[in-house]
Amino acid sequence: MKDRLVIFDTTLRDGEQSPGASMTREEKIRIARQLEKLRVDVIEAGFPAASNGDFEAVRSVAGIIKDSIVCGLARANDNDVRRAGEALKDANAGRIHTFIATSPIHMEKKLRMSPDQVLEQAVKAVKLARSYRDDIEFSPEDAGRSEIDYLCRILEAVIDAGARTINVPDTVGYTMPEQFGGLIRSLRERIPNSDKAVWSVHCHNDLGVAVANSLAAVMNGARQVECTINGLGERAGNASLEEIVMAVRTRQDFFPCETRIDATQIVPASKLVSSITGFPVQPNKAIVGANAFAHESGIHQDGVLKSRETYEIMRAEDVGWGANKLVLGKLSGRNAFRQRLTELGIELGSEEALNSAFARFKDLADKKSEIFDEDLQMLVSDETITQEREHFKLLSMRIHSETGETPTAQVVMAEGAEERKAESPGSGAVDATFKAIESMVSSGAELQLFSVNSITGGTDALGEVTVRLKKEGRIVNGAGADIDIVVASAKAYINALNKLHSKLERAHPQV
Repeated sequence: MKDRLVIFDTTLRDGEQSPGASMTREEKIRIARQLEKLRVDVIEAGFPAASNGDFEAVRSVAGIIKDSIVCGLARANDNDVRRAGEALKDANAGRIHTFIATSPIHMEKKLRMSPDQVLEQAVKAVKLARSYRDDIEFSPEDAGRSEIDYLCRILEAVIDAGARTINVPDTVGYTMPEQFGGLIRSLRERIPNSDKAVWSVHCHNDLGVAVANSLAAVMNGARQVECTINGLGERAGNASLEEIVMAVRTRQDFFPCETRIDATQIVPASKLVSSITGFPVQPNKAIVGANAFAHESGIHQDGVLKSRETYEIMRAEDVGWGANKLVLGKLSGRNAFRQRLTELGIELGSEEALNSAFARFKDLADKKSEIFDEDLQMLVSDETITQEREHFKLLSMRIHSETGETPTAQVVMAEGAEERKAESPGSGAVDATFKAIESMVSSGAELQLFSVNSITGGTDALGEVTVRLKKEGRIVNGAGADIDIVVASAKAYINALNKLHSKLERAHPQV
């Protein structure tokens, strides 16, 4: 019988460190429910000591999730550990994940602590965490640049103190696969009590080898991998969950372990995370990209038609592609709408929210003849967006654009209780719309990203727009969806303005 490879998803914590990817409590709950359907072993729901909002988000996820372990991150200090323990109080299965930096540069420059002080603090934190939970994980931050003799010393001590998962992070994405795999093997061989802990890895993708490093570690005895949906995360991101899972599943002849993941939920999870964070998935992204199973070459097409295995090592339907069929139309009733949302794992929380979403569905069904699951997911995401932090609200807009003439946009919006109206020319319809909005709000924000994606096929497809704004060092992503791409653009821009206005503070550490 093969070993179990534990899949530890940190989309809600480390993935949220991507600039502009901060999530609300409700958004974290939606993603956590999908991760539970995906059968993720551990869900790292956040960093409870970072803010009251993150504390409440972790507590809410812990109270809802039953089939996965819910984990809270804590620096190796009393306050952080206690906040994590309190946030996980109602968890069916909970884990406290505590960490402290162990590389010479981090200990000297950031912590200003001696190696002996760091070791003492680590042991103290693990012992305190054990007073709240039996399931304790410890990470030596920046392990990839730490001295191996010191790593052996501190990891032996925290295992003795009660840590039952030892996670080795390549915090800055510095190591190479052979080197990182060798590090895991050496630690397991040199630490006398290494057999009392599950060995885990958390790899960053700064040099594009996060997945390769993680898999090299698995081949050298690691039995937990920390990863994120779509590889989301700070800087270049984390190891991609879907790539780790499908590599192990596809190459069962090579890997000595297996996961319990329901791979058919991978694409739905990818789409949900993309829509909530506003980070689109690149078309050629492995497993979840739109082109992942597309064949342009005539030779490839001919081979696939004769035998799929000639050029496909996985089946698209095994990871959730092609499963989203036409389900509803304009004659569908409210009960059918509710039932389909339930099947998709979407819970709106109240009758009022359901009624509002159903009204939006009917409006959409009048505009496009075929409604797909992707449409419903985006419709609900858009509904959630419009309900949250609405200081600014789009009321109506009119665009005038013709060949040879300068486009103009007239926008009517609400700012608090006040209705405002502005008209502006622009180099295009979207540019004119953004300028009209800015003439009313004078945000002073810098537009860093404007991205457009089609939710489904066809000229009547919903368009999804992502806007990234930067102001005074804060970066936010706004998202909007509509059949009219200019309207979707206005929604996305206003959503970003609302996030800037809410002044959400994020203060996550890097692991």
